[in-house]
Amino acid sequence: MTTVAGNGPGLRVAAINEAIASRLWPIPLAATVVAVALGVLVPEVDRVVDQDLSPTFAALLFGGGVEAARAVLSAIAGSVITVTSLTFSLTVLALQLASSQGSPRLLRMFAADRMVHATLATFMGTFAYALTVLRTVEDATEGADAFVPRIAVTVASVATLTSVVMLTFFLAHLARQLRLETMMRDAHREASRTIDLLWRARPRAPASIPPTPRASRDVAATTSGFLTGVDRAGLIALAREHDIVVEELCTIGDSIVAGSPVLRWWHRDTALTRADAGVDEWLLGRMSLSYEPTPSQDVSFGIRQIADVAMKALSPGVNDPTTAEYAVGHLADLLADIASRPDLPACWADEAGTVRLIPRNPDFRALVDLGLGGVRRYGSGDPRVAARLIRAIGEIGRRTQGVRQREALFEELAGIERAIERLGVDDGDLRKCRDLIREVTVSLRDA
Repeated sequence: MTTVAGNGPGLRVAAINEAIASRLWPIPLAATVVAVALGVLVPEVDRVVDQDLSPTFAALLFGGGVEAARAVLSAIAGSVITVTSLTFSLTVLALQLASSQGSPRLLRMFAADRMVHATLATFMGTFAYALTVLRTVEDATEGADAFVPRIAVTVASVATLTSVVMLTFFLAHLARQLRLETMMRDAHREASRTIDLLWRARPRAPASIPPTPRASRDVAATTSGFLTGVDRAGLIALAREHDIVVEELCTIGDSIVAGSPVLRWWHRDTALTRADAGVDEWLLGRMSLSYEPTPSQDVSFGIRQIADVAMKALSPGVNDPTTAEYAVGHLADLLADIASRPDLPACWADEAGTVRLIPRNPDFRALVDLGLGGVRRYGSGDPRVAARLIRAIGEIGRRTQGVRQREALFEELAGIERAIERLGVDDGDLRKCRDLIREVTVSLRDA
């Protein structure tokens, strides 16, 4: 039997990238450290090469005296830090207003935006560099001549011009990012990457599920939070070391309350003993809990984000069915992508072919309800949204590979039909929806 043990490097890299990218401070902090180092190094280079510069190159450098250099560097440091604070204050305010139209969970995409990181890093780096170079400007004394680091000041001026260019691009980028269409596109791409990584990590030849013995042990979570990741490679390695079988009891993305069981394990050949309690802590160390869900291993996260946008658009305070239609299109594509893939394995084995892990895989029926169920409950009274939901069922159905997936779609289609009847859609629109339902029903049966 050919097997694969664990998550694969893609999921681990994705988890690390998410941990770094979802925070605003790492890249700007690194840029600040590099800028300070350059602010110390470049003036020293000035001292060494200043007398040997060619006239042509020297003409391109800063040509002022000590007071002019101090004035330039002070102006750069003061203006850049002011623009930085003002720009990001307005940005956060604008994004909060945008989240009220879409979903508060979309705000994390701003924190993970590379353009935001690059702009903040440029601003903070320019400020730190100018401030560091400022301390190297020296007045003339009895024992030494005045020193103006011409190369360093010129570099500060270039960095300032770069910051101005970055600010221009950042404002254009921000105006585009505040559009709901862009937010949904980014959430869609992020969810697609998660789907690809999760299915790429599946075993090539999964094992069959073993029976659960009576002598099994539940492992309870010691803290509360969302299950954001499972190190399945680590679980399989520990299971092989202790000759046990581990079963996941929660799906990634679930909200966990401290004291709730998250894992179950049992020995393959021997009975449980008191010494086995030490295995619990090792197993729990392979599970990640956080105060908020993340997309690194959670397939449902992106679907939930887009569904939130659709449901917010259908609220009486917003009343934007067009956005809901666009969101249903994204949801249909993601669900069709999942439906077109083979089922994830119900059981994983180690290199020797011995069953070691029973994962809790995403449930297609639950994903359909998460993505389309909320839109159905809030939007079936609008004929356009109802029709788009029905077409979405047909689009997903064309790519399904399993009977259980089609059953889930039939259930959702029946729910849409009941909602339309209950909400009293206009007779003409009702006939159109019924005709569309019959058409999709036929296509599902023929799939």
